[in-house]
Amino acid sequence: MAATKNQLEGRSSTCVRKYRIFVIFVGTILCVQVYLAYSFLRLENQTGESSPGSSREIEPGKSERNEGLPEGSYQLKLPPDKPLNSPKTSSQIHSNRTIVKLDRQSLNFTPICDVTGREAVSAVSRAHTQLCKETIVNITCMSQMGMLYPEQLHSSCPHSTGFRDIPRNLGCFKDDKTQRILSGYYSILKGVNSPQHCAFLCLQSGYPYAGTEYSIECFCGVEEPPQTKRLPDSSCNMKCPGDLKQSCGGYLTINVFKTGIKKFKAQEARNSSVKTGQETPIRIAFLLTVNGRASRQVKRLINILYDPSHFYYIHVDARQDYMYREMLEVEKKCSKKNIKVAKGSGLRHASIWGGASLLTTLLTSARQMLQHSKDWDFLVNLSESDFPVKSNAQLVDFLTLNKGLNFVKSHGREVQRFITKQGLDKTFVECEARMWRLGDRQLPKGIQIDGGSDWMALSRDFVEFVTDPQPDPLVSGLLQVFRFTLLPAESFFHTTLRNSIFCDTYVDNNLHVTNWKRKLGCKCQYKAVVDWCGCSPNDFKLEDLNKLRNTAEKNLFFARKFEPVVDQRIIDKIEEWLYPERYNNSIMKGYDRYWQSIYHHADQTPLVDDTALTISISLSRIIYSKYDTISSHIRLLETTGYFESNKFKAILVHAEVDIKGFESSTYQNDFPERVEGFIVPRHQFTTSKTWSRRIRHLEVNTDYDQKEQMFRNFLGGIGPLSSPILSYEFEGSLVTPRNLTVLWIDPRGNCVDVNHLQVEEMSLIGSLKPQLEEPLVIGEWQVVLMTDSLVASHLRFLVTPFAFWKNRRITPRKARELHNGPRERHREYPEIDSKWLSILKDANVKIIGDKDHRNFTENRVGVELNAWIDELVEQFYRVDRICLGDDSRINRTTKSPRKCSLCDWSSMSPDPKADTQYLGGI
Repeated sequence: MAATKNQLEGRSSTCVRKYRIFVIFVGTILCVQVYLAYSFLRLENQTGESSPGSSREIEPGKSERNEGLPEGSYQLKLPPDKPLNSPKTSSQIHSNRTIVKLDRQSLNFTPICDVTGREAVSAVSRAHTQLCKETIVNITCMSQMGMLYPEQLHSSCPHSTGFRDIPRNLGCFKDDKTQRILSGYYSILKGVNSPQHCAFLCLQSGYPYAGTEYSIECFCGVEEPPQTKRLPDSSCNMKCPGDLKQSCGGYLTINVFKTGIKKFKAQEARNSSVKTGQETPIRIAFLLTVNGRASRQVKRLINILYDPSHFYYIHVDARQDYMYREMLEVEKKCSKKNIKVAKGSGLRHASIWGGASLLTTLLTSARQMLQHSKDWDFLVNLSESDFPVKSNAQLVDFLTLNKGLNFVKSHGREVQRFITKQGLDKTFVECEARMWRLGDRQLPKGIQIDGGSDWMALSRDFVEFVTDPQPDPLVSGLLQVFRFTLLPAESFFHTTLRNSIFCDTYVDNNLHVTNWKRKLGCKCQYKAVVDWCGCSPNDFKLEDLNKLRNTAEKNLFFARKFEPVVDQRIIDKIEEWLYPERYNNSIMKGYDRYWQSIYHHADQTPLVDDTALTISISLSRIIYSKYDTISSHIRLLETTGYFESNKFKAILVHAEVDIKGFESSTYQNDFPERVEGFIVPRHQFTTSKTWSRRIRHLEVNTDYDQKEQMFRNFLGGIGPLSSPILSYEFEGSLVTPRNLTVLWIDPRGNCVDVNHLQVEEMSLIGSLKPQLEEPLVIGEWQVVLMTDSLVASHLRFLVTPFAFWKNRRITPRKARELHNGPRERHREYPEIDSKWLSILKDANVKIIGDKDHRNFTENRVGVELNAWIDELVEQFYRVDRICLGDDSRINRTTKSPRKCSLCDWSSMSPDPKADTQYLGGI
């Protein structure tokens, strides 16, 4: 018996060992099921105890991943600049995170409410003017009190009006995990889910059907569920957390509702195959919204677009005096009077990237265009960066066949993701030339949200509809919403089209091809003017020509962006492609040259950079020093960037002498009244023999464009308050990865910053920004690129003193303040050891460390300051040649230069591309 017992015990233990994995697996499943049952019962208890519309509380320090969706939802990935919080009502904000209150004592006015939003408080603290602070507070308070936006809007699209109060219930249906009944969009709406809430979300996203499942889940879809999946209503028995009186599906059972809209389908544009030959050609009203100083490129664009039968309305940014004067000259030359420039009170606006003023500009200009011309059929908006890729005749033929349609480009992604990435779920306000982000908001219920590109071709009927002085309730409501929206022009027209009587005129094509290179274009380059991380398309270059040629068979008529300062060859090639007969006539003086103004003496706004003004006036004195002219009688007229064969070549300085100020009339004739100098920057850049074929380009400058990987500061001036950046480009043959050390040495010989640069195969072009104390020390700076045992490259650059402060002569007090160098003792770098010092010494790089640090005061002002500036500027700029203004008078016995109009490089030489009387027949 004992043996049998032992045998049974052994057999039992063997069995346990044999099936122990199975036992553990079954036990784990049982534990998980018990936990899920407990969690579900707990959820039902919390739901039953909460009131309708309440949301679950979040533990301090935790946040939901639900930005951009209705209350309590989560699913969407956030853009890099957005915090992990969700758009909630004020009560939810109070319960879910630490309250941040605005310090009333810091204001000179009494707020109408307690501003508690973190983003709004941040905006108020960063704003400078009292007016802007008050605007931010007032808008925030109105938003917190629910007074800023309409809660609901109603569509007037005949077949997609949407539901008003309760969506139509189609019943309860069996769902499947792998093949969902509604597969268009999915979201979890904890605490707020209900048939109305879910249906409004799906309607907003453009889905005809909405479904609630498992109490908290919301599904959207475009297809009606099959009746074969229909279940008894009792199968959907879970309560809705947002409305306990209604059911929100069950486990794999879903309540399906109609949102009251149809599946959206854009119209197809008609092509030439349906042309009968009896159509009356349409007329186009071109709206040119221009900015900057590229006036010659704008004139070239007008030349190629011009036709006497069309209308042209030019809006120049209210701060751009130079461009405004140039466009007034274009208007004056137009004998047909079909070119008008916006002028007068309330008709010119100052806009910024992403600003609400952009929409104001478009609508104000459109109203004026309707008044100026009574018989145009389409409004096409363009900028100075656009250029046609088809002829005028082709554009007219196409739009004639599609009269009455509206051409806009939609975003092409899921709507809720678009809302989040576009910032439509946020309130923004524009003041101080900045878009301030104030916090979360709820978009109006009952309408579909759409958006995309702000470049369009709109029918006259639709333009009249959106600009009506007594707007439709839908339009007035949307105007209120988009008044406080980032990039409003990219969504207002699209959303209005989708929800108005014009819903069947929507064509998903804005007639543009855009050069998107997201890796370069999405580097948050607009942070200085907007609380957001935006993207911008790149410029087309010659290597993109085939991409543009491939649009020949497509309904694309314009491309963007183009900038002659980046690449003029591509513009030349397109013009040659479109109008070969016209282009042959333009192969003459100036065809491969481009001039862009940097400064003009008549400009009042915007203020020119004080460093650029200081250097330009210094260069005018240096030019006239060749004639022994008294500097006090010299006046700077204009500074121009000159480009030849697609490369930046020189700075042109146009100046004059007030010869009437001299007492001796004989002495007068020895001075040319006006001259223009061809100034070449001296490149202070050397490399060691080992690295001479490895470094293609190295430069220190300001205003670096990461998108185009170039400096926009063509003059190259760096002042005591500038932020220098080092740009580099290495040869493709460089063996990577390679580690370099970058030393920044100030004029006193102190190493004030050290950067470590790792060059990879995919990052041979780039930039780095040092951390330098302001104001920068005046004089010659050095940048040294070092490898482990040698100096790879050595670069010198100038930090010039200010002769001007805010475009006025600098005062002695301000000069002492800015020309002293930093007040604080600079940082020490122990890595600059004796080994490196000996390497620098062998390379003739002077560095004395921090031992000789002193805080000296420069008292040079007036004539002494000018002489000091001229001495420094001459070390870094060279006057290569000079031409004589055509109206200048000079003594015949004096050896005088050629007239500027005869010099191909001069800004006063002929430029057929920008001559509005040469190509356009204006």
